[in-house]
Amino acid sequence: IVVIGGGTGTHTVLRGLKRYKKQLNISAVVTMADSGGSTGRLRDEFGQLPVGDARMALVALANDADSHDNLLRELFLYRFSKGDGLSGHNFGNLLLVALTEILGSEEEAIRAAGKVLRVQGSVLPVTNERVHLKATYADGSVVTGEHLIDEPTKVRQKDFQISNLSVVPEAKICDQAEQAILDADMIVLGPGDLYTSVLANCVVDGVASAIRHSGARVVYVSNFMTKIGQTTGFGTKEHLQEISKYTSVTPDYIMVNTAPFPEDLLARYAEEKEFPVEYNGSIKACKAIEADLLATEVVQNAKGDILKRSLIRHDSRLLARQLLDIL
Repeated sequence: IVVIGGGTGTHTVLRGLKRYKKQLNISAVVTMADSGGSTGRLRDEFGQLPVGDARMALVALANDADSHDNLLRELFLYRFSKGDGLSGHNFGNLLLVALTEILGSEEEAIRAAGKVLRVQGSVLPVTNERVHLKATYADGSVVTGEHLIDEPTKVRQKDFQISNLSVVPEAKICDQAEQAILDADMIVLGPGDLYTSVLANCVVDGVASAIRHSGARVVYVSNFMTKIGQTTGFGTKEHLQEISKYTSVTPDYIMVNTAPFPEDLLARYAEEKEFPVEYNGSIKACKAIEADLLATEVVQNAKGDILKRSLIRHDSRLLARQLLDIL
């Protein structure tokens, strides 16, 4: 199984799939366009590829057999909440930057960190080239930078939808990521912000072609909520249409949640003009799998974390069971 994406959505899928590590060969292909938070600061200061999405995937796949393993996982997730220059930074990000300096490449750094964490699978950057995400909107305006697209200005929030997504400069998929996709029996897209997590990978040259030629079953895990400035007014059908547009592939399945959301959290999302993604149908040849996929635990942001995080998330175990049923 290959999971394509980034952030907490990919982390959730991988955590669930790891429970079946004896049955599965799991790979995560993660975006290299992140430019916000600790990752963005380190990217600007060191000129390296962004490491935050790779770190999240590594932690999700990390071994958790004993207290030592769990301590290592906590260490990789630890975020400093004070200290000049340190506040907001994540320890795992700092370690990956240091390993890159020592070993000479981000790919080697991720591989080395994987050995430290004894990951159950592999984490692969979608590209080894330094790229930025570029969004062209329906009014012709252009925004460059994943963070500016992910957390748009007030003007962009209520203005036009994204008409075209790309990376600049043009970049090619790395060989290992391409081979993992070609060898896959199942490819999981999402959950995660449609443009800045999922499609941020698909617009890298070679990704869409690898998906088309893989012969794998393609599953899109629908987001729970719309994203202001990106998918306002989108239902499941519009999400699928955008995936098809950028990959020339119709997902075989879309996974849709049926569980009700907590009213207090819906109210908090509504304040940001974000609402549940409605199931308004799929597209031709895509089968909808409707199930309870909702996590019940309360999400709490770490101290020092300045980024906006999802409060309503998928349950990793429920999600993995549905994926295994499809497989």
